[in-house]
Amino acid sequence: MTTVDDGVLRTADGVPLKRSLRRATARRRTRTFMLVVPILAFLMVTFVMPVADMLFRSVDNQIVSSVLPRTTIAIQSWDPLSEALPKEFVFEALVLDIQESFKDKTLGRAGRRLNFEKTGMTSLFRKTGRRAKLITEPSYRDQLIAVDKRWGELDTWKLIHRESDAVTESYFLSAVDLTFDESGDVSWKVEERRIYLFLFYRTLWMSALITVFCLLLGYPVAYLLATLPTRHSNLLLILVLLPFWTSLLVRTTAWIALLQSEGVLNDLMVFIGVVSEDGRLQLIHNKIGTFVAMTHILLPFMILPLYSVMKTIPPSYMRAARSLGAPPFLGFLKVYMPNTVPGIGAGCILVFILSIGYYITPALVGGQTGTFISNFIALHISETLNWGLAAALGVILLAVVLFLYFLYDRIVGVANMKLG
Repeated sequence: MTTVDDGVLRTADGVPLKRSLRRATARRRTRTFMLVVPILAFLMVTFVMPVADMLFRSVDNQIVSSVLPRTTIAIQSWDPLSEALPKEFVFEALVLDIQESFKDKTLGRAGRRLNFEKTGMTSLFRKTGRRAKLITEPSYRDQLIAVDKRWGELDTWKLIHRESDAVTESYFLSAVDLTFDESGDVSWKVEERRIYLFLFYRTLWMSALITVFCLLLGYPVAYLLATLPTRHSNLLLILVLLPFWTSLLVRTTAWIALLQSEGVLNDLMVFIGVVSEDGRLQLIHNKIGTFVAMTHILLPFMILPLYSVMKTIPPSYMRAARSLGAPPFLGFLKVYMPNTVPGIGAGCILVFILSIGYYITPALVGGQTGTFISNFIALHISETLNWGLAAALGVILLAVVLFLYFLYDRIVGVANMKLG
């Protein structure tokens, strides 16, 4: 109930109607926001914060400056382009830092960090840490070089000078097979150490081919599911979903049993005479094993978007095409298939993005020729402990995915992508 007082509409309790509506709208928006707070918090914790941490770690370089604080300050006055070693006070700062960090058991962190850039730095710091307590005035330089001659090499000091900053580009350079040369310029790594660009290339083209295989195999299955009677299509749909109820590790190891040289498939081919006993095929621990296992694992992610789109296409479209004189294949190609493009786009981008991030399956069945860049990211996180390089590889992979997504949006259009 509203009343009019001095030309202003008011509610029954005398509050102006406009103010009451604004309050009601604000309360409704607050309730709506509170409903989505849990999902926003979930996304923040599980997506935004890990990505932000990865971006930070890819450039973070505070280990050297935290372990060798005096040295990183003193060495700033030294010109790395000069042909002379740093002055005596820089050597003194280094000795004091090594003595203190060796006592605190943190010296190894600096050695491991510098070892990522130059082999042998871990042993150099470990050796110097054990003998540093014997180094005293007046000549720190001579005594330090006497401990290990590498302290008298310019390359060692150039490395410490370069990695003393809190932010570094070394991880990203290493992730694209680049490094700093003796003069401090960026150059290619030696031939036998250039692996990451090739791994990125292998990951992309193998993921693209797996996506094509999934499309070729999944399209007829999705069409069959969409055109069969409901009671039959539901049964087949359960068979499509059945792999989701089986452990990924179990499915992958099952392919190892099938594809290995003494496996089921080779035994069958030997039995029917397709190959000889000595000519068994190598179908595992190579690209073939990765293609087969990952196509099988990712196939449902292609079938389901296609099926959900095909199910919405009215059967009258094909009947109309036939009534207008189009042969069945031409009618399918000109009428039915264009309507499935949103499902094709959704399935392809879903399978492709999942494929480039897989590492368990390629690690088990890929061998040396079928592994992806994700396997090396996992290697640096769990074994070499080079988290900075792993983060840089992850950032580059994320950038590649975003670029391809942008390219897909420009060519096909994300608005045309449908999951049902």
